[in-house]
Amino acid sequence: MGSRFPSHQLSNGLYVSGRPEQLKEKTPTMSSVAMPYTGGDIKKSGELGKMFDIHGDGSRSRKSGPINSAPTRTGSFGGAASHSGQLNSVRSGSISVGGVPGSVSMKKTNSGPLNKHGEPLKKSSGPQGGGTAVSRQNSGPIPPVLPTTGLITSGPITSGPLNSSGAPRKASGPLDSIGSMKMHNASLVNNQAVTHLSQDDEYSFRKSFPKPILWAIILLFVMGFIAGGFILGAVRNPILLVVVVILFAAVASVFTWNTCWGRRAVTGFIASYPDAELRTAKDGQFVKVSGVVTCGNVPLESSFQRVPRCVYTSTSLYEYRGWDSKAANPTHRRFTWGLRTLERHVVDFYISDFQSGLRALVKTGYGARVTPYVDESVVVDINPSNRDMSPEFVRWLGERNLSSDDRVMRLKEGYIKEGSTVSVMGVVQRNENVLMIVPPPEPFSTGCQWSKCILPASPEGVVLRCEDTSKVDVIPV
Repeated sequence: MGSRFPSHQLSNGLYVSGRPEQLKEKTPTMSSVAMPYTGGDIKKSGELGKMFDIHGDGSRSRKSGPINSAPTRTGSFGGAASHSGQLNSVRSGSISVGGVPGSVSMKKTNSGPLNKHGEPLKKSSGPQGGGTAVSRQNSGPIPPVLPTTGLITSGPITSGPLNSSGAPRKASGPLDSIGSMKMHNASLVNNQAVTHLSQDDEYSFRKSFPKPILWAIILLFVMGFIAGGFILGAVRNPILLVVVVILFAAVASVFTWNTCWGRRAVTGFIASYPDAELRTAKDGQFVKVSGVVTCGNVPLESSFQRVPRCVYTSTSLYEYRGWDSKAANPTHRRFTWGLRTLERHVVDFYISDFQSGLRALVKTGYGARVTPYVDESVVVDINPSNRDMSPEFVRWLGERNLSSDDRVMRLKEGYIKEGSTVSVMGVVQRNENVLMIVPPPEPFSTGCQWSKCILPASPEGVVLRCEDTSKVDVIPV
């Protein structure tokens, strides 16, 4: 039956108007990918999971691309799936290679950038460098791993950031004794907060006695001896010469007595000086304060015994010079003990007053003038027969490049550690809410002690007095 309008029959038996549609092969605009059932897990959703960047390893993944250097966008339009080639990194999911859809599953340990031969690089899973998340790149070398933060945390010695080779960097740990001692000495020398004291800062009657008066006395005795000798030769009268000799013997005895007992007289003066109360002390008043010591910002360590948290340390090495022995210093006389080396340091510290309970800052660091009266104890007494009994002493000499040949040596050490009881003499200075004891502008005089035949002494700066705090046993000879 002919009709003006063409019609055709469908597969279900219905007749519809129009000519049947001619099926033509078209180039697929989207790559066909077979997606397995994910069960709602976004990690298995392929491109959707990459879009949200949610993965278990916490690292950010970039789009995979071809091996060549030309940047090509993958898996989008115009049959890119058929020409994409081999991908750099493939996460779990399905891909289409050469236009043939299929499911490819690769392990996590093989994921990552490829080397120059097209093979995947072997990388250990997990964050590197202390938990740093490293972005995955298409090509090029992996940048060096940097630590996330600079915080210092406790833990084993292997914990912490990695070095350039990927090995754990040793950030802490015990050093050898020589290296640590050299670093300790260098830090003391270069630290401006530490005051370095020499032998000149120690009390000496000969140094404290006024030089003009001493030379005047010497001149008077020379003139007296000349006059007495002239009268004795001319008149045969020895009276003047005898008087001069008696006076000279008396003056020499007083000088010898003060040289031997002058230090003990000064410490006796300090002990008898009354303690002041910091609460009622006025600004600029010279006071003596006794109390307990507390370390400041820069604690010290004793040189030989390694006593920590000290505010004052003193280590001195003496040598005995016999008839044919070497001299410890240019002024060392025979049959006497001479000082070979001296290490004496002091820093700022706090003192808690016994009278009022207030705490004051004692300014003895930063090059301040200090006169110490701190008792020292003999730590080591060495002669050629017992030299091998103290390896610590031999180590101490080696750290300072001192020879230990056949010499009779004696090591003394004294210190003021935290918690010790000391007496401090200085000038009170109040700066807003800070109470300080600073060095006096001029030396103070102890005055004459006629009952003890002691001449005046003039200590300079802050005076520190501490009795023997080491309480150590001497190594037997």
